[in-house]
This record gives sequence, C-alpha cells and structure tokens, in this order.
Amino acid sequence: MALGRHTWGRFSVLIAALLLWLVPMFAQAQSLVPSTSSEPAPVTLPDPLTEEAANALMSRLSDAEVRALLLEQLNARATEASDTTEGDVRAFVHHATTGAFEQITIALQRLPILFSEQARAFNNFGTFVGTNGLISLAGFFVLVLIGAFAIELIFRRVVRGWLVLPPKSDDQVGIRAATVPLVKRLIGEIGAVVVFMVAANLITRFVVPPYYHPFISLVGPWLIGLPRMTMAVGRFFMAPNAPDYRIVTASDATAKAIVFHMFWLGMVIGFGQVIVPFNFANGVPMGETRIGAWINFVVHFYVAVLFWRYRSESVEMMRGGYADLSPAEEWIARAYPYFGILVAFVTWWVVNIVVSYGNFNLLNGVPQYKTMALLTFAPAMDTAIRGLVRHLAPPMTGEGPVAERAHISTLRSYIRIGRVVVFGIVLLAVASFWGMTATGLATAGVGERVAAALIEFLMILSVGYLVYEVVSLFINRKLAAEQTAAGYNPEEDEIGGEGGGAGGSRLSTVLPLILGISRVAIIVVFLLLGLGNIGVDTTPLLAGAGIVGLAIGFGAQKLVTDVVSGMFFLIDDAFRTGEYVEVEGTMGTVEKISIRSMQLRHHKGPVHTLPYGEIPKITNFSRDWVIMKLRFTVPFGTDPEKVRKIFKNIGKDMMQVELYKDDFLQPFKSQGVFEFDDVGIVIRGKFMAKPGTQFTLRKEIYNRVNQAFEENGIEFARREVRVAIPGLDDHEDLTEDQKTAVAAAATQAAQEMAEQGPPTDKPGN
Repeated sequence: MALGRHTWGRFSVLIAALLLWLVPMFAQAQSLVPSTSSEPAPVTLPDPLTEEAANALMSRLSDAEVRALLLEQLNARATEASDTTEGDVRAFVHHATTGAFEQITIALQRLPILFSEQARAFNNFGTFVGTNGLISLAGFFVLVLIGAFAIELIFRRVVRGWLVLPPKSDDQVGIRAATVPLVKRLIGEIGAVVVFMVAANLITRFVVPPYYHPFISLVGPWLIGLPRMTMAVGRFFMAPNAPDYRIVTASDATAKAIVFHMFWLGMVIGFGQVIVPFNFANGVPMGETRIGAWINFVVHFYVAVLFWRYRSESVEMMRGGYADLSPAEEWIARAYPYFGILVAFVTWWVVNIVVSYGNFNLLNGVPQYKTMALLTFAPAMDTAIRGLVRHLAPPMTGEGPVAERAHISTLRSYIRIGRVVVFGIVLLAVASFWGMTATGLATAGVGERVAAALIEFLMILSVGYLVYEVVSLFINRKLAAEQTAAGYNPEEDEIGGEGGGAGGSRLSTVLPLILGISRVAIIVVFLLLGLGNIGVDTTPLLAGAGIVGLAIGFGAQKLVTDVVSGMFFLIDDAFRTGEYVEVEGTMGTVEKISIRSMQLRHHKGPVHTLPYGEIPKITNFSRDWVIMKLRFTVPFGTDPEKVRKIFKNIGKDMMQVELYKDDFLQPFKSQGVFEFDDVGIVIRGKFMAKPGTQFTLRKEIYNRVNQAFEENGIEFARREVRVAIPGLDDHEDLTEDQKTAVAAAATQAAQEMAEQGPPTDKPGN
C-alpha cells in the first residue's frame, strides 16, 4: 500500500520523536551487551503501516537499524524526486518537438472534415433557430447596428475637434506639438468604439429578445469592435493622411497599407474568437475540426508575409530617417523584418506546444497574438525613443569639441536607457500574457518554470545594464563638465615640446578610474545574481575568485605595490590627466591612468607606461602657474636701459590685447643683464602665465621683440671669431702665412663652440 503525503509526514515525525527517546536507552544497552554483528539486518516496513505497527516496529529496532531504515527511505525519496524532475524535462522536450509537430499533423488530418463539419454547424444553427428566427435575428442585428452607430455619430459630433488633425504649421515643433493631436484622435476614435459597444449592449438588453443575446454579444465585440480598435492604433502610429504627424518613418502608401492590413488582422483574429465557440454551441466539439489551429496559422502566416512584403519599408522605418546610425543600429534595422518573421513563427510554434500539453485555458486571452504584436512592435519603438531623446534630452553644456562629444555620448546613453526600459516592460508584459506569476508557477510544470527562470534572468540582466548605463551617464556627464570648465582639450592643447599643459581637475583625473571600477563591479554583481537565480551555484565562483585574489596577494607583490602606490599618488594629487610631468628624466603629458600605471605622451609622439611602484618622485610643470624666462643676446655697447623699456612696453601692450590678457598672471618684463659671454650681453626677460598658455605667449613675445629691436636699431649679437696678429697695420695686406694662421684659429674656435653646444634654458632657470 503506497503511503500518502500526510501519512508519510506523520510517520517521519513519529520516528524523530522515538529517536530522541530511544537513543540514550540504546546507547546504554550497547555499552552492556556486546554486538554480535557489525552490520544491522535489513528491516522491512509492515504492510499496512499503521501507528500501532510503527510503534511495535520501533520498540524492537536497534539504533543502527533505525539509522539504516531512515537512510533507505531518504534515498528512495531522493531517487523518486530525481526521476520526477528528469521525467518533467523529458516531457518538456517531447512536447516542444514531437508533441508540437503532432498537433500540426492532426490539423492536416482533420482538414478534409473541416468544411463538412463547419457546414454541419451552420446547418444545426439554422435548424435550431428556424427560417423565421434567422430573419428575426438579422433584423434585430441590423437594428442594433443602426442604433449603436447613431449614438456613435452623436458622440463623434461632440468630439469632432479631436477626430481631425489640424494642419501643422512650421512654428509647431517639438514632441508635444506632434503627439498631442494624435493622442486626442486616438482617444476620440477608441472612445467612439467604446460608445458603440456600450450602446449596442444596452439596445440588445432592452430591445432584443434574450433568445438572441448570445449571438449578438459574441459577434459584436470581436467582428466589429476589435478590427476598429486595431485600425485606430494603426492610424495613431502611421497617420496615413497626415505625414507631418507620422511618428514612424514611412511613405504614404506604406502607411495606408499597414493600417489596412491591421484592420484585416483584427478581423481574422476576431473571426477565430467567434467561430470556435459558435461551433461548440452547435454540435461540433471543440478541437474536432481544428479550425482554431488553422485560423491561428493564418494570422501568424499573414504577419510573416507582411514583413516579407514590406521588408525594405520596415528597414527604413527602423532607421527613422537618421543618417548618424551606429553600426549596431544599422544592423538591427536591416535585421528587423527577419526578426518579425522569426517572432511570427516562434509564437505559432509555442501555441502548438501549449496545445500539446492540453492546456487550452492558457490560450483564452489570445496571449500569442499579444506577444507577437508586442515583440514585433518593440524594435519599432526604437525610432520613438530616439525622437523623444532628441526632444527631451538636456541641451549641450559648455562649448568646444569636448562638450560636443559629451553631448553626443549623453544622447546615446539616454537612448540605451530607453531601450533597456522598453525591454524590461516587454519582458514583464509577455510574462503576464502567459500567466508567469509567482502564484501561477507554484504548481507549474518544468516548461513554465524554465521560461519563468529565463525571464527572471533577463530581467536581472536588464536591471544590471540599466544601472550600468545610469552610472556611466552620471560619471561621463560629470567628467565632461569638469573638462569643459577647465578648458581641457588634449587634441588641441599645444604642448610645444617643452612641457606645461594645463591639464584637468583632480576630479576629472579620478573619475575615469572610478568609472572603470564601477562598471566591473556592476557586471560581476548582476551576473552572479542572474546565474544564482537560474539555479547555478555561484559559491565555487566566489571561492575561486577568493583563491585567485589570495594568489595575487602572495605571488604578485609588485602588482600590489603598484596599486597601493597609485592610490597614494592620487590621494596626494601629484598629477592630473593632461598635465606635463617628469619622472626620472622621462617627460610627457599624462594621457591615461589605470589602477596600476600611468601613461605619458612625449611631445614627439612616443608613449611611456610607468608603473606607480617604480616612481620615486614626480616633477609637475603644469600646476597652478608657470614662469617662462627668455634669453636675448645683444652686441656689446647696447644700452640695457633701452632694452628694459622696450620689454616693459611689450608687456604693457600684450596685457591690453583681448586674446592674451587673461593668460598672463604677471606681465612680460626685463630682468636686466644676466651675463656677458663671448658674443655679447645676455639680457633676460620673464613672465608668469597659466599652465599651457606659456608657449603661445612666448611666440608672440619673440615676434614683438624682433620687431621692436628692428625699429630701435638694435641687432641681435652673432658669434664672431677675431684673430689678433701683433704688429699688423690696419691697412696692411695679409701674407699667405698670416691668412693660413687666421683660418686655423677660426677653425679651432668653431670646433670649441660646437663641442660646448648652444646655451640651454631648462625649466626653473
């Protein structure tokens, strides 16, 4: 006799209670009486198993025998559960393949009797109602239609301002001006259909005899209400007679064709919802002719044919009239018609799977049509999302290429966020169509559980991607605002080859690192959550990650040193992105930082990668201010005071120039005579400027000094070699030996100057 669930539960509780009482006694008995056998003898349960039999059994069992009995029963239950799960999986695979195909075979086999049985249903209805009844039914039906349409016309006259789209002028721009008239018309048209249905119901109730109520109540909503509703929705999106209001990109002919086909799709669906209960009520059992399966096939085939017929128009609709599509968006646009065909086939096949299970109640709310409509229309929502983003996104902050790139990136982030939101809504809607709720899945089969787990996994990934995009959007906008406010543009800033880029703020340096760490953390967390939700044990993954981290800690001390050193460099604010620094003779602009190293771009192009742990000190040439010192060599005898006044006037003039005055912190001025060399008098000038502007100012100062010296008759000193020959008169010609001596002396002096090299002017001199 098999044990029931409640009997087995009571038996388990009884065994546990007896164990708590008997274990001490058995332990004492075993200490007094030696065991004669190392293994307990097999125990069989009494049949029938009653409480009295269980008590008698427990009174004569030893502790080892009780444990063996419990272990045997637990293993049996585990094996039974495993066999049940494997059976459910095998059953699902069977229904998803062979079972679904069998439903198609059955429909084909029933095709010869479809028309004869349908004729029998109509004949039974005519016989049951009678000729006079058919005439009366037709008369009452026409009466209901005329009365309901009359009341609808009154409603249309009341809201006629909403039912007609006004001409759109050139000054009417924006999403509000485009959608408000369409929404009003949609509300008006759906309201007219609702008024018609309510009026028809009231007329039927008070005028038509109750004998005819079922037929009129069945035909009216499905064959009149549903097609008009679908056409109203199509007119909202396609606006066939008002291209200025059209939400999606389509020609007038395409828009009219889509509205036309949406009406007839609604008509076919409505006919299927009418004919099946009609046949059942008139002597044809449900499923006898499989007419529902054929109508379902016609609807899905109709949708697939439409996508194939209008595939080029579908691609243009997905492009939305935009020329700046990314490669991924262009690929999605080209794949859209084939995606629609695939959705039509998959939803049709899912219906066959459901029918194979015999779960006809699941199809009562036509979830297959709702799912197909939502999935095929979801990609087209991308056009609406892009239009909304272009109208509702915040304007560009600041000016310049950095602000433009940030604005474009922001728009794309908003578009991706909108897509994720739509994806999540579609998933939830599809789940609700098929009854995939927590309560509905409590007793569901393995197929429903697998589908629900898949939907939950996708929802978790959607939420994770949404968080990923929101965090990226926030940090990127903050980074762009920091760079724009600082005027930092690494592509246009002139470094000049000698150091000094202004760089960005401290926040703009740290934000890219925070963004990278945040993205990795979000991906790992939500991926683990998703895997755990579908039943994957994430404990080994976490343990493996811990082991890898421990191995890195013990075996990669250099990496740890680099990471820790980098943290302290960032805390000390030793450098920022875009600043010009020197590290042990290596100079360049800080172009990129990571968690363990920094990259310096030399002014000639090479990139140096320096691990933080190998940096003993950093010299920063771009912090707060910079002093530029310039050397000018004039011939001996030049008046230094005259040069000082020239420098002062140049500095005063440049402080008045709009282009340069904001870059100076101190004006250009003379520092007096610096030294005398073999060429002439070395006079230095200096100015203090903002980092990154000193080289532009230096070029302008050189030009102005050259022009001022020329106007005041001052020449720049040139290197000369003077050879003194004792006893030589100024008017006396040189002999050949003297010329040879002069040439030798000049050559020697030139070689010595070449070995010394030109005077240097390093930063800080």
